Amino acid sequence: ILTAGGFDAHIHFICPQQIEEALMSGITTMLGGGTGPAHGTLATTCTPGPWHLARMIQSFDAFPMNIGLSGKGNASLPAALEEMVLGGACSLKLHEDWGTTSAAIDCCLSVADDYDVQVMIHTDTLNESGFVENTVAAIKGRTIHAFHTEGAGGGHAPDIIKVCGLPNVIPSSTNPTRPYTVNTLAEHLDMLMVCHHLSPSIPEDIAFAESRIRKETIAAEDILHDIGAFSIISSDSQAMVSLR
Repeated sequence: ILTAGGFDAHIHFICPQQIEEALMSGITTMLGGGTGPAHGTLATTCTPGPWHLARMIQSFDAFPMNIGLSGKGNASLPAALEEMVLGGACSLKLHEDWGTTSAAIDCCLSVADDYDVQVMIHTDTLNESGFVENTVAAIKGRTIHAFHTEGAGGGHAPDIIKVCGLPNVIPSSTNPTRPYTVNTLAEHLDMLMVCHHLSPSIPEDIAFAESRIRKETIAAEDILHDIGAFSIISSDSQAMVSLR
């Protein structure tokens, strides 16, 4: 008897309890990053460096789950990325919190091509290092998985969603914006402030959060999934939402 199992490609590994919850909902493979129950593990879905990768792989021996780790993909030179792939990372994750610059994108994808691993990207919400066109130019037609392509989970504001029209980009949604209901927008602002260490007393933090929560692009996800333009849905556990 062959039982189908789900694959969750967006996991923040912050606590072992996630694995039991995932199994109960039919997930049999989890891909993501983190360093376990430590403050530095929050928010960016990557495990930095071969030492942390080794400790995380060691800890997974206790669990009945297929698990893949994404290494920290933000580097301007290949050596740091190569040692993570050799240390056990099956993918590399670019995240705006560490600077998703054009140089970092190009370097990460070049290493991924050399070692045949996948790259996931969370692009620059504030457009500090460039706009969506600059990111697309840095990708140079290579295959990449764009996390939460509607933008509510982060990414070039307000138009990251346009990358779902590119043949080399695999776009995904995450649980927080699915489904789009009466409470979706209302809960997102508080959720974002808590998960990304923002302060409601700082106007710039509020403006940053509000730039990501756009009802137009969140509502568009339903249609884009229906027509197959969005390829993947994942949980983003435990950053902006939990496994469910």
